[in-house]
Amino acid sequence: MDGTLLNDKMTISPENAAAIKQAQAVGVHFIVSSGRQYNEIKPLIQAAGINCPMITLNGAQVFDETGKLLSSAPISSQLATKIMHFLKQQKLYFEVITSQGIYSDNRSKRIENFAELLTRINPETPFKLAVSFAAARMELMKINYTDDYFELIDTPHLRIYKIVAFSNEGKKVLDPIKDKIKKIDSLVITSSAASNLEINQINAQKGIALQKYADQLNIPMDNVMAIGDNNNDLSMIRVAGVSYAMDNAIESVKQAAKRLTVSNLQNGVAVAIQQVLKEG
Repeated sequence: MDGTLLNDKMTISPENAAAIKQAQAVGVHFIVSSGRQYNEIKPLIQAAGINCPMITLNGAQVFDETGKLLSSAPISSQLATKIMHFLKQQKLYFEVITSQGIYSDNRSKRIENFAELLTRINPETPFKLAVSFAAARMELMKINYTDDYFELIDTPHLRIYKIVAFSNEGKKVLDPIKDKIKKIDSLVITSSAASNLEINQINAQKGIALQKYADQLNIPMDNVMAIGDNNNDLSMIRVAGVSYAMDNAIESVKQAAKRLTVSNLQNGVAVAIQQVLKEG
């Protein structure tokens, strides 16, 4: 979604939506694959008139086009507790994404991080304006706030699917922390921006989820196309027979992808889809 299908207004452009519908009309199975949760994705694709399955939270949950949960890969309570203790010791702000929504323990930090995302997507946006917009979006997104993340561990029927740590200092702060967390078994660490770390259970990867979904449809991976821009897209870029990196993608994605399309501000998804459809 971010940096690939969404533009600088954080919407799906009419051009991208038209190309997706064109592909669906000729029998292509289109699926969104995102680090976002279901409730963040659904309004965006609905607004563009698109109905499709979703790989969410980097593969931690997969839904069909009706919203039925097909598979899930939560982080165990023991591991979640260990990660949260470690991130607290490092004095990092982080959020916990669960089966009952997103949880934050700091409203101002949540708004600040969202504002930073908006200014990164559209550098012309003044930070104060981005903060105001972010505050309004927070109300719409229905974020859950808690004084104690550890209470979530004991909440009945709640599952933790992803923990996201943030730092505006980026790789300088996050890379050493990433190296330490990587030593913990049964986890995978990716990122959707230079300012975050996304921590999932080892099986919650876009590539794994994409391959499983294709297998269910009896579609060989040679006939699967993936488009992405960031670190959390690498696993699906590597397994897809046809893979595109956005022009705005990080270098590792460009190196892993077989093809390059234009940026998300130039409807790169539509350009890639139309190229492949023309090739038959």
